[in-house]
Amino acid sequence: MATQDSGRAALVTGASRGIGYGIAQALVARGDRVCITGRNEESLAQAVEKLGSDRVIGVAGKAHDVAHQAEAVARTMEAFGRVDFLVNNAGTNPVFGPMAELDLEVARKVYETNVVSALGFAQQTWRAWQQQNGGAIVNIASVAGVSASPFIGAYGMSKAAMINLTQQLAHEFAPGVRVNTIAPAVVKTKFAEALYEGREEEAAAAYPLGRLGVPEDIGGVAAFLTSADAAWVTGQTLVVDGGIFLNAGVG
Repeated sequence: MATQDSGRAALVTGASRGIGYGIAQALVARGDRVCITGRNEESLAQAVEKLGSDRVIGVAGKAHDVAHQAEAVARTMEAFGRVDFLVNNAGTNPVFGPMAELDLEVARKVYETNVVSALGFAQQTWRAWQQQNGGAIVNIASVAGVSASPFIGAYGMSKAAMINLTQQLAHEFAPGVRVNTIAPAVVKTKFAEALYEGREEEAAAAYPLGRLGVPEDIGGVAAFLTSADAAWVTGQTLVVDGGIFLNAGVG
């Protein structure tokens, strides 16, 4: 039986695979129409096909490119006539090592892609639809943004900034637009492979729930935060970590 159309539309960045794809999948399943973005046109086209080209469109480009941000929002408005929900998932983590040796140009690139692009997309959706009509924004941060994460410090720093961006936007965009953050621990995606590849069982053993996350775990939370069930939730960071932070205590 076909899913009933919700009458709502969403824009999910970095959604040709991984967490972004899982979020798009959850939104499509509840009846939303969705625009997904990604850098690779072929991967994006494949994702659109799998999700359903009757409900999903793809716009290829680099998240930090202002022209791409404008095109993605414009195409969403053109295709669906609205953009109720924005999910800022696009991100990068090109460096692994101590902060003392971090190349500052790399740090700038990480911040530009992970934080400034999220602000850019939020500005675009605000102007195009949300300022007058309301909606919700979900930013995908990381547990690295709420605690020290050795050797991925640049990434963690950018995600901490994203959490603060969420609070700023939640304050400024209220009451019509709710803005929240999801901070996942390790989710099984190509992006995070280096953190568990070849040692998944060992990595999962540290989690009280006994496994690493999967994209569907984050998709369900994003669907909640963009639903009427979360109508009184804004400015919050929801840690989705399989309980890993429970192990931070003494004993």
